[in-house]
Amino acid sequence: MILNVRALVASLSLCLILLASRSSLSLAQGNKLPLVSDVAAQPVSVHAKQMIEALDFTGAPLQPAERLALEEALKLDDNAKLVAGVQAVLDKLCLLSVNINPESRVKVAPGPAKPTLVEQGWSQFLVKVHNEAGVTSELKVSSPQAGDVYRNQYPEPKNKISQAEIRDRWCEVKMFNGRPLRESLSGLELEYRIIQIYSRDNGKRAANISFDVGQGTQDVGFRSETSIVFNAAASVDVAFDIRDEDGQTATAGLTIRDKLSNVYPSQSKRLAPDFFFHPQVYRQSGETVLLPAGEYTLEYSRGPEYLIGRSTFQVGDKPSTVRIDLKRWVDPAKLSWWSGDHHIHAAGCAHYTNPSEGVHASDMLRQILGEDLKVGCNLTWGPCFDYQKQFFSGKDDAVSTYPYLLRYDIEVSGFGSHQSGHLCLLRLKDQMYPGGESKHHWPTLGLNTLRWAKKQGAVCGPAHSGNGLDVRNQELPNYVIPPYNGIGANEFIVDITHMVEGPDGKLTPAVDFISTVDTNYFSELNMWYHSLNVGYRVRASGETDFPCITGERVGLGRSYVKLLGKLDYDAWCEGIRQGRNYVSDGRSHIMEFQVNELGVGENGSELRLTDSGALKATAKVSAFLPETPGSTADRRGLGSWNLERSRIPNTRNVKVELIVNAKPVASKEITADGTTQDLVFDDVKIDRSSWVALRIAFSSHTNPVFVLVKDQPIRASRRSAQWCLDGVEQCWKSKERTYKADEMEDARAAYDHARTAYRQLLTESDVD
Repeated sequence: MILNVRALVASLSLCLILLASRSSLSLAQGNKLPLVSDVAAQPVSVHAKQMIEALDFTGAPLQPAERLALEEALKLDDNAKLVAGVQAVLDKLCLLSVNINPESRVKVAPGPAKPTLVEQGWSQFLVKVHNEAGVTSELKVSSPQAGDVYRNQYPEPKNKISQAEIRDRWCEVKMFNGRPLRESLSGLELEYRIIQIYSRDNGKRAANISFDVGQGTQDVGFRSETSIVFNAAASVDVAFDIRDEDGQTATAGLTIRDKLSNVYPSQSKRLAPDFFFHPQVYRQSGETVLLPAGEYTLEYSRGPEYLIGRSTFQVGDKPSTVRIDLKRWVDPAKLSWWSGDHHIHAAGCAHYTNPSEGVHASDMLRQILGEDLKVGCNLTWGPCFDYQKQFFSGKDDAVSTYPYLLRYDIEVSGFGSHQSGHLCLLRLKDQMYPGGESKHHWPTLGLNTLRWAKKQGAVCGPAHSGNGLDVRNQELPNYVIPPYNGIGANEFIVDITHMVEGPDGKLTPAVDFISTVDTNYFSELNMWYHSLNVGYRVRASGETDFPCITGERVGLGRSYVKLLGKLDYDAWCEGIRQGRNYVSDGRSHIMEFQVNELGVGENGSELRLTDSGALKATAKVSAFLPETPGSTADRRGLGSWNLERSRIPNTRNVKVELIVNAKPVASKEITADGTTQDLVFDDVKIDRSSWVALRIAFSSHTNPVFVLVKDQPIRASRRSAQWCLDGVEQCWKSKERTYKADEMEDARAAYDHARTAYRQLLTESDVD
């Protein structure tokens, strides 16, 4: 069947070439667009792939048949057939055709796409551009019927606008210039652009639409303008009655698509609290979405601890309600394991239309409610610092609704010591480093920032740890020295050797945790494992860095912290400091990890033995994979955390491994069907002081229990000590340039201290 489709596509492409004049430069006749020929196939191919991505991003993807036809056209060996095949698919989606003649005069004509809109919604169409002049300026669109009508937001006019003028301004018309497209034209003879049109009203509405590529480029005789009569479908409110398993109302993530797979509300033009960089919207029970009449598919969930539900529903001409009953497969909170993401942002990344301001706390709370994330650490950082700093209070934000807590803290990123590794500073009492009111005076040596933060009782660790540590080696541990050329756990190799003053004046480790789950799995764990092997008791915490590393959703990386009492932000952070947590992508869970009945995080996670012998490790473990394997593709790369990568081929099983001193010593398979199972590892031989943990590769990892034999410190590997020492030297080579002159003496002293520490650890280690 596929071969027949491919043959048909090739045949149609050839027919188009034979029927169309190669020299045709005229505008469309009867709305059928003329073929553009004599254009290089390779850039057309690249551009076509960009259009697929751009249409996906705007929530108006190609239909499966269209996508298949385009992909088959791109495989054609004949350049002319390829170019014609691309046009055969994309021309049908064009509302308008623009011709820029050799003198840069712009002409416009209607295209074959049906001019249908949606009341109080955005619609996307393509514009075909035949660029004979090869101009690379911006293609601009305008209409006298367009105003600032989105959500009825009219600008303040210099003079009063009459009711007739308001009535006539019924739409907004914009060109989509977001990723992967550029604002300017490419200069290629043929390309496509996306036009987005918003309709305030329903019914038939007319608009004159014109284009230009700069002053004086409009063609004579108003040929740069065309009139189109649109038909805007009426929209009605559709409410969602969302119920959790206990019957209580809840917030959920909803992805709504029509029969053509268009996403509602229109994705790329959303305003907060809806975010335009993911397809789902979050709705509390009783809240609504405006939809035109038709049939819709709904995908709903509430984070990785819930099953993904799917249903269809019909919308008529009156408001209606859709019932959603959520179903869990696991609930760690029932065992007092509280989920949290210590690294999310309300602003600052390219996703936001105004990255220097971003969104407010109520918008971020909706995200964590919709993902059933109990704790959200909303970190203010560089680009948005001066606006977002107003929300810091040193306590839970007022929008918090127990057990969902939102707190503003700081990521040192885009300022200060960020070049030697970004720092997450949690549980701060004061957000401003002494000596200024903004971000411009902060230390360039990370250790100096940590000294200030730890003095006020903060819990601290590097962000996106794998950044700068990738060596493309998938062994754990491996001994390749990373370049230390990024913004992850780089200066970390130095800082973990230091003790600094805490709020009580006593010395405390400068670094409490290493961040995991949002960068390369092997790079994160390799650094962590080596630091544990030489005796440093750095814990792991899970983060997403939403929406900078990924805008998919908050809580892709999580820490589950065990708290015996009521959930509290300060206690949750303290649990990370003590290692009373496991990290996960939320799709697998390793709860109640114990070694000889000592729970992780209890008594400093320290188990003392008078002699070598055998241990018993236990845990409650659960995981969920669909029966049919899904795609392992991930935008964060092949080394990223994702339970699907843990699947044992041709099964629904995953492996739970017992780790001693960075190496697996035993394993058990479990079926990832969502059931919670009690696992026991008996007769675990320990002949020297060691650290012990459990992991499900690519998905979850406990913090370690430290087993001290005969009161000896953990010195598990001379090779790890040498790796750390060599890492200090490489880090200095990479980061020396980042420290200001007035901190250079501090930096040299910090690195010399680390060198001395690792040399001492080398002499104390007798095992390779």
